[in-house]
Amino acid sequence: MKKIKSIFTALPPAAVLALALLCVFGEPVSAGGKRETGERSSSFSVLVYITGMLAGSPPYELMAAGAENFAASHSNVSVKIYEAGFNQAEWEEQLSSLVASGEFDLVLGSNPSLPEICAGVGKRFPDQKFIITDASYTGNDSICTYMYNQYEQSLYLGYLAGLITTSPMAKANPEKKIGFIAAQQYPLLDKHIVPGFLDGARMADPGISLDFRVVGNWYDANKAADLASSMIAGGVDVFAAIAGGAAQGLIKTAAEQGAYVVFHNTNEYSAAPGVIAGCGIMEQKKLVEEILLDALEGKIRYGTSRTVGVKEGYLGFIADDPLYTSHVPQDIRNKFDSFFADVKAGKIPYSLPPL
Repeated sequence: MKKIKSIFTALPPAAVLALALLCVFGEPVSAGGKRETGERSSSFSVLVYITGMLAGSPPYELMAAGAENFAASHSNVSVKIYEAGFNQAEWEEQLSSLVASGEFDLVLGSNPSLPEICAGVGKRFPDQKFIITDASYTGNDSICTYMYNQYEQSLYLGYLAGLITTSPMAKANPEKKIGFIAAQQYPLLDKHIVPGFLDGARMADPGISLDFRVVGNWYDANKAADLASSMIAGGVDVFAAIAGGAAQGLIKTAAEQGAYVVFHNTNEYSAAPGVIAGCGIMEQKKLVEEILLDALEGKIRYGTSRTVGVKEGYLGFIADDPLYTSHVPQDIRNKFDSFFADVKAGKIPYSLPPL
């Protein structure tokens, strides 16, 4: 006992504390009392910040599903899903309140307007990291973005719409007019999505025109239904929409009054068989899982933006659904398949408009 006592007496007080704690916990501990290899140091917490609501928004639903799948397969990863609502004026202060606790290693979102909001939040919380899909933003060391080539997706969906509106299909009329209903206007929509849709249609027939309308929000299905009804009366027989939950009004009206709809980003054939004539797919779930793995492994290059599309495997078209093959004639599907293959191979020339 005297020998043991003499050893402790000769050591500095901090070392004595560390040795004592080592005896209790059986693992290295700093003199300040914090374990060097404790749970917090190896855990990874993700806030999935939904700028709107999950329901009726495929990109958000897929983002949340991807994050939850990743957490389910990684025991040290936790995910919190937060629906911010539709009042954009509240988003920055709301997000600041969420990250102020220091709870989250990463904020994950998907919205073209979100990078600027995160940049504002980052000024107050410079250690917070943000990753945003469906957006482009560079030069901020706390933010990394991934931009889907939505011009490209709109191009091939527009081509399909052009084939349909000039076809003898039952709901097609002699007018060469297609329609687009948007929830709100923003740079990506105005410069990539809507122009790509019309450009693709005109690759099928240069005489096609576009009727474009705006709901004003992401949830008013009645307003979208009224717009669709007016557009059908004006000769539109094929629609696209980026309108969130409001798009349900378009689908209902198209089914009742006789028109077709092509969808961006997700499989909606079963929502209205024979009315939904084509569905693009955005591999948001796949991209989110890959992003989170890179973030967990410290491989994210913050301050950069990456654009992904058909060639990279993050945008596609659902061509094998029976509700597509049974309602769209074979000759149209053949022409579309050939066009889509050329897009994937880089054989369709186009210039991506600047944002």
